Amino acid sequence: MASKRHDIVIVGGGSAGISVAARLLHTKATDIAVIDPATTHYYQPLWTLVGGGRAPVEESARPQSSVMPKGVTWIKQGAAEIDPDNQEVTLDDGTSVGYSYLVVCPGIQLDWGKITGLPAALGRDGVSSNYLYELAPATWNFIRNTRSGTAVFGMPAGPIKCAGAPQKIAYLAADYWRQQGVLRNIDVHLVLPTPGMFGVKEFSDILAGVARRYGITVHFESEVTEVRPDSREVVVAHKGDDSTSTLPYSVMHLVPPQSAPDWIKKGPLADPANAFGYVEIDKHTMQHTRYPNVFSLGDAGSSPNSKTGAAVRKQAPVVAENLLAVRAGRTPSARYEGYSSCPLTTARRKMLLAEFDYTMKPTPTIPKIDTLKERTDMWYLKRYGLPFMYWNLMLKGRV
Repeated sequence: MASKRHDIVIVGGGSAGISVAARLLHTKATDIAVIDPATTHYYQPLWTLVGGGRAPVEESARPQSSVMPKGVTWIKQGAAEIDPDNQEVTLDDGTSVGYSYLVVCPGIQLDWGKITGLPAALGRDGVSSNYLYELAPATWNFIRNTRSGTAVFGMPAGPIKCAGAPQKIAYLAADYWRQQGVLRNIDVHLVLPTPGMFGVKEFSDILAGVARRYGITVHFESEVTEVRPDSREVVVAHKGDDSTSTLPYSVMHLVPPQSAPDWIKKGPLADPANAFGYVEIDKHTMQHTRYPNVFSLGDAGSSPNSKTGAAVRKQAPVVAENLLAVRAGRTPSARYEGYSSCPLTTARRKMLLAEFDYTMKPTPTIPKIDTLKERTDMWYLKRYGLPFMYWNLMLKGRV
């Protein structure tokens, strides 16, 4: 028997959980609880700019208490297990919380250990990753102190949050080295698991030109599988012919493989057909396929969209509307069509705004702006407009 109970329980206080909670409150819904142990809330998209020397890391962090919607019960612990049959969430201290309706959005797990040697190498001898608050400033220190040698930028196979991030930092670094007059002395490599630069052809073609502009060698259908810090080299596996090769590095930025949190993977809400253990949901309604009073969104959901904050912004109103419909005895009718946006920094003051949906075609949302070009005005959107929208509108359920 649960020690406490709430009508609506939201697991996760990141962008997804806070946005849904705020939207539900706007509808006069009551008795909402958010389960999250974090004391700090991060605007993670800024970390690429931090790693590229274009923003201070402190701007990305605010107290979690400052973004938690007034009117919800904040349970400051982590979730450890969900029992959808008994409608209970077990917390990491062993107590449990009952619910009538559940929203699951605990975020994504960074599987650092799946690249052999990476955990021990991080943060020293030129190896970094913008996927941690503590490491993003180190990325910039390594980049600005590099004047020659080999630079390696790697992306893992499988879904990751902000799939453009592994490329963005490569372009920010290359443009900096170009400005410093040392790019010709640096052999830059970009290791991608995909057959092209991007999943949408129109944007892929533009990014191929960006890589050529900086003289970056792109390794397609390849993945860094091992870091050897003693010899300062990495092992690269090539899917096309099952071969491996090695690359030296003077500076390196790697993105870890990612998956649903382990406790989600092992639980009954996971999609058994999904190797990464994401919560099994209908990709349009965001409703669980087996438990109609359960919804999921954000990075932990199985919907096949790009895992970005822009996707969450479009998913949150769908989840809120459909949850209330189910609670009122109606069939969910709000639909998410897979919209996502990837603001790709291609230079230190240029950005390519890639917007697309499940059709994998460009779906621009800004009138009279040609988003099939690198643009300086889009750079200002990335640096200032999107953070303002996040803190002041999205987390408050207004956009």
